[in-house]
Amino acid sequence: MRRRFVTLDVFTDKRFAGNPLAVVLEPDGLDTDAMQSIAREFNLSETVFAQPPADPAHRAKLRIFTPANELPFAGHPTVGTAVLLGRLDGTQPCDFVLELGIGPVRCSVTPSADGGRAVFDLPKLPEDIGPPASDDDIAAALGIAVSDIGFDGVRPARWSAGAPYTLLPLRDLATVGRCAINSAAWKKAFGFDVHAAVYMFCRQTAQPGHAFHTRMFAPSAGINEDPATGSAAAAIAGYIAKFDQLSDGNHPLVIEQGYEMGRPSLMELTLKIAGGKLTGASIGGGAVVVTEGTIEA
Repeated sequence: MRRRFVTLDVFTDKRFAGNPLAVVLEPDGLDTDAMQSIAREFNLSETVFAQPPADPAHRAKLRIFTPANELPFAGHPTVGTAVLLGRLDGTQPCDFVLELGIGPVRCSVTPSADGGRAVFDLPKLPEDIGPPASDDDIAAALGIAVSDIGFDGVRPARWSAGAPYTLLPLRDLATVGRCAINSAAWKKAFGFDVHAAVYMFCRQTAQPGHAFHTRMFAPSAGINEDPATGSAAAAIAGYIAKFDQLSDGNHPLVIEQGYEMGRPSLMELTLKIAGGKLTGASIGGGAVVVTEGTIEA
């Protein structure tokens, strides 16, 4: 049967930038294998299937697939789908809850003529999930030198706010740009789980006023490089709060990604600190509709 879908570019307000997303709006009757096949067909970093919610007070249930596997949580699908559903509901700002594999996620949406903006609260605070691989193994997997790793005493770590990442501080923008996937060394450096992903970051940025420049590789999930990774920004929230020793209050940061791919993306991360600890965080950004159509499935 024909099923309606929409694609959006997320974490941008311009078409053909940001991170592309496909949202299938009529997934009734599709099983998991069929959803995975459709995600492979779109071949984007993520495809969402928007289903009726289990709780009628919520807006929708989302199932999120990469070309290779299903994810319980991802940032750019949450922002993009929230923008799309808010736009379908009308022209006024709105709040609603989306059901993800990780649990309910509260979203605030401001629609616009061709897209809009959305902010969601992290459903789970990020946590340290264990030590990373050695610097030697990490450097070999990315084609960089061991001396390129770290800045200001910040060292590699593994954190998750629903999706696990190796968080890799690098000394400068040029080092981040040189990183490339070495498939032969990848599993040893990052194969702690099926996602097997690394999120590289540095303080030097391509544009002034931004907090970090980032890249994300996850080849085992079918994503050699991602233009914008909200779940990685969620994971790094806890690490930033730890290494920057932030004062109590709200700390808005802009994280840039996708510049090496020609798809500049801006993720708005706000850290909420109380008693010297991270007590909450939100991720937001823009999204713009690019295509609408139907898929036979």
